[in-house]
Order: sequence, then C-alpha cells, then structure tokens
Amino acid sequence: MVNLSLLNPQQREAVETISGPVLILAGAGTGKTRVITHRIAWMIHRGISPANILAVTFTNKASREMQERVRSLFPKKRRDAKSEETERPTISTFHSLCVRILRQHIERLGYKRNFVIYTESEQLGAIKKVLSNLSAAAGEKAEPRAVLSMLSRFKNGGSSTLDSDPNLVALVQHVRLKYESALRACNAVDFDDLILLTLKLFEEHPDALEACQQRFRYVMVDEYQDTNAAQFKLVHSLTKIHRNFCVVGDDDQSIYGWRGAEIKNLLDLEKHFPEVKIVKLEQNYRSTNTILLAANALIKKNSRRRPKQLWSDKGHGRKIVLHAFKDDEEEALTVVEEIEYNRLARRIPWSEQAILFRTNLQARPIENALRKAGVRYHLIGGQSFFDRREIKDFLSYLRALLNPHDDISLLRIANVPPRGLSDLTMERLLAASQERQCSVFTALKNPLVQFSFQDKTRQAIVAFQVLIEHHHQLLHSENVLNLNLWSEQLLQTTGYFEDLRHSEKDKEAGENRVRNLKDLIADLEDPNFYAPTPAERLQQYLEDVTLDAERAEDKEEKGDTVTLITMHSCKGLEFPHVFVVGLEDGLLPHTRSKVEGTLEEERRLFYVAITRAMQSLMLTHCQSRRKYGQLMPCHPSPFLQELPPELVEDGEARSKEPVTVDTGKNLFANIRDSLG
Repeated sequence: MVNLSLLNPQQREAVETISGPVLILAGAGTGKTRVITHRIAWMIHRGISPANILAVTFTNKASREMQERVRSLFPKKRRDAKSEETERPTISTFHSLCVRILRQHIERLGYKRNFVIYTESEQLGAIKKVLSNLSAAAGEKAEPRAVLSMLSRFKNGGSSTLDSDPNLVALVQHVRLKYESALRACNAVDFDDLILLTLKLFEEHPDALEACQQRFRYVMVDEYQDTNAAQFKLVHSLTKIHRNFCVVGDDDQSIYGWRGAEIKNLLDLEKHFPEVKIVKLEQNYRSTNTILLAANALIKKNSRRRPKQLWSDKGHGRKIVLHAFKDDEEEALTVVEEIEYNRLARRIPWSEQAILFRTNLQARPIENALRKAGVRYHLIGGQSFFDRREIKDFLSYLRALLNPHDDISLLRIANVPPRGLSDLTMERLLAASQERQCSVFTALKNPLVQFSFQDKTRQAIVAFQVLIEHHHQLLHSENVLNLNLWSEQLLQTTGYFEDLRHSEKDKEAGENRVRNLKDLIADLEDPNFYAPTPAERLQQYLEDVTLDAERAEDKEEKGDTVTLITMHSCKGLEFPHVFVVGLEDGLLPHTRSKVEGTLEEERRLFYVAITRAMQSLMLTHCQSRRKYGQLMPCHPSPFLQELPPELVEDGEARSKEPVTVDTGKNLFANIRDSLG
C-alpha cells in the first residue's frame, strides 16, 4: 500500500487524480517531486502497468532522483520481484526519451543506428567551420555562439522567432543547411535534432507514433513552463488519443524564454485540453514567511500569470537585508566577510551559503575576494576539461587509431586538420557504408568507392587510409615503446598542433589549447597501467578517462564550499543562506528586456532567486560597477521598490547592532579552533 498520509490535501488530490488531463500548479518549494513520485507509485498500486507510465523531466539529475524515490515507495519484497525488474516506468529527459525512440527507428530516416550526439562545444566547432566559409563580411559579423542560439530557436520555432528580419532569416537558413550537412556527414545529430527527428518520424511513419501511444498511456511532464514548441508538439502527439496527460509546473518560474521556452504552453493549456483539472500547490516547505511574502508581492506585478499565494508553517523568520555599496569590489568584500562571520560566529558552514548573480562576469570580483579570504567555493557552470574541442579531437584520434571501425571517432577526425575530405565527401562515404552495411573505414578502403570520386579527392581518401593503417599497426607492434612520444609525433606529423595554433585569433589562446593537449598526453603512460603492448595500455587509458568523466558528472557533492551560481542555473536548488548580488537596472532587469519586451520574465528571474533562500536572504546593489576596465555608474533595480518595505531592513543599520553574548562566544571559539 502506498502511504499518502504524509501529503497535504492538495498534494493528495494531485496524486489520486490519475485519469484525464491534469495541471498541477506547483509553486516554489511546494514538494512537486514528492507529488510526481507518489503519483507514479499510486498508479502502479491501482493496477496500471509500469510499462505504460512515462514521466519526462528536463535534467538527468531530476530523472535519477525520481527513479530512486519511486523505488523507495514500494516494500523491499515488491521492489526485488522479477516483474519490477522487467517492467519499470519510463522516467527520463525529453532527449533521453527521443534517443530511445530513434535508436529503434532512425534508419527509416536515413541515419545509421550508431549516430552520435554532438555536445555544445562540438556544435560550436561545426558552426565556426560553416561561418569561416561564408563571405568575409558575413563571417566577421556573426558570433558562433549567437548563431547557434538563433539556429536552435529557428529549428524549434521557425522563422517567426527571428523577428522576421529577412537578412537574419536568410543567414540562419543558409547556416542551417551547411550545418546540418556537416552533422549528417558525421552521422551526428544535436540536441534539437533529437526531438525534431522524432517528430519527423511520427509524421512520416504513423505506425511508430501509434506504437509509442500504445505503450505510454499515462504521461507526465515536469517543469512544463519550460517546454518549447517542439517539446509541446511531442507530448501532445503522444497524449492526444488517451488524454491521460499530467503536467507539473509554475508559470512564475518560467525564465528560459531566451532559449525557446513558451510560457503559453502552460497558460493556454485549456485550449488543447478543455477538460483539464487544475490543482494548486501553495504550501511551501522551504522558506520562511518573510521570504515568501516578499516573493508573492513581487510576482503579483506580472499581469499574465495564474494566481497563487505561497505560505509556510516555518514562522516569520529574519527580515531581508538590503545593502548598497560604492562599487563591486566593496560588494564582494562585504559579502565574503558576511559569509565568514556566519561560519565563525553562527557556526554556519560554507556549504549552506550561496551567492547568486545575473551574469557570469559578476563572479570575477567575488572569486578574487573569496580566494584572498581563503574561502573554498564552487563555481557552477564552468567548462569541463574533457569537453574542450582539442581534447575531444585527440581522444577521437586515439579511439579511431585503436579501432578504425569506430565510425563516430573516425568521422570526427577525418578532416581535422583539413586534408581535402569535405563534409560532402564524408557524407558520400557514410552513405556508401550504409549501402554496403559496413563501417566507414571499410567503405573508404573499397577501390570501387574510391574510384567514384575525382582524382584529388581519391588521393585524399587514400592518404587518410594510409595514415590510419600506419598508426594502427604501430600501436599493435613492438616499435612503440612510449605512448607520450608516439602521441606527440602523431599530432606533429598530422599538422594538428599547427592547425590548433592558427585556429585562434589570439595567439595565447592557441598556445593554451596546445598546452591542454600536452597535459593530457603526459598522462598516457600512467604507471598504474601494466598492459604489455601500447594498444592495451591505450585501451586502459581510454576506459579510465571514460569512467573518470562519468564519475565527475555524477559527483554532485562538493564538500564544504560556498556555491557561486547564476540565477538562471539555480532553479530547482535551495540554500539556507542566500546572497543575491548586482541588483541594478541594466543587469536585472537586463537592458535588453526593455527592447525585447521581456520585463515580466526578468521579474520571474528575481522571484526564482528570492525563493532559493530558506532562512536568510541578503540583496545587494552598487553605485558603480567595473565594465571593460572602467567604473560605470549604476542605479538600483526597480524590482527592489516592489518589495514590501516592512519585510526589508537596511544592511548598514543592521551592521551597527551589538553582538550578542552567544554570538561572541561562538566567534571566539571558532577563531581559536581555526588557529589550532
């Protein structure tokens, strides 16, 4: 029996309503994950087959958490039963769901089943390559990351997302054709393609859609306010027949419009499901009522929203502290001093404190102040070493030379550095491999395939074949005694080092990429690898890298460290003590919001930041902030005026209050302990 006694009345109503369309309006901190997991468990308890249940989330972390919590709701004997092992509900991200569908059917769309999914860094690499082949004027004006962002929005929402600027639409359409050709040549797709190709599959092959509809008869979507047009179309396709469609979301936390999220998917749900039942979750289990009253007052200023009123049984709590500083350096110094005062006088560990900001650029003075004070911190959102272009290229070289029939790795490095193997050439070789049902390497070795190309291209194919075979044989011979030297020689003779240096306009940036590679090469001959041959040692190394990368992704516990994070990245997280810095007009709301008409989304972003705090909240702004090396005057965010004054106290006045006896004792005890 699934125990629902710990749920409040509204949560229980949401859990027990399992037929027909349901909208669960889950305010910040109202226990939506508990509701979703109990709802899944309740459906299984009521006799619905787990195989017919689909729950879609936006992150792998949320997916794993839901899976674990669903399993924990059943008695141990039930969990260990064979039926439970073979029949489990599908709990996954949108992209994981589409990968699962495409792995079964993508050959019907002309791809091979072992397609690779490009990361953002690989997408940017492909975009840079396309832009470099455009006219000098167009290429210089276009910034790769901005083009990729526009392309993503264009793919998900069509040309209307580009404000109907004909020049912009023409550029994106042109880039899209070249970009998709580049990916197709590598049998690769990007994250947007996963959903778009699934929709294409459903449109062109109705039997595939029908099979999915038959299987997933009960569908739930978490964070529904963050869905874009393509994601909406996907879940609508799956649910339009049986209509057992439950969405969980909060329009007040819709903050991703800039990447295609459409709040209307939640606000206008009745247009598609007129019979939808709405359940509001308003009891907050995270924050004090002071924090919630401030958040409620702020978000009420938005005109287009579904009304809700968050409340808590945690008491009133401390007032919100508002600080005004001379500049961003004083701001950083004072915030760090407050963090250390919390640790030493109030015994609040670093791990319970977080600093939130609008843009990553604001982190620099804060990081400097933290380092000077000896405060350990973790900046969320930094680039992984193994996600760098040069590292991915090199690892692909190693994998392709170890196993030339690894299509994914071979296609990545075929024309890196350029050796006359264009995207069109690789696309033809990939098609030849599909036609002959063999690897790309086997196809390019085939004389019939080679002679189907012009002389110059054929020579490039043969030269690449010789390169791969030569180094593959070296790896399996006794001539290579040291993998470090072999790798250095490989990258020198192929011209990769030189190409890497010339790929960056900034000479130092190119040298940094070369240094990254040399650091990695130095690890190849690890003394822990005892395999006798170079090939076996390399295999061990690549396995170790993969395992380390997986462990790094799964390792979420950072020990006792202060968290530094942007407001956009903090949704779904909570911290006992929160510092929201840089609350200035032009940062929040951002300057662009006045032009783009996104003021309400900016207010929602501030609402999200406020509702991360559990016990205490400090807000700061500066009179001037350093930008491009110069101090620029700043004005307080207009959103600060929307907070009820009775909930806010002046930070300067509070700092003059006398220290209590207990606080003083804690402070001196901790200082004594820190001195040993």
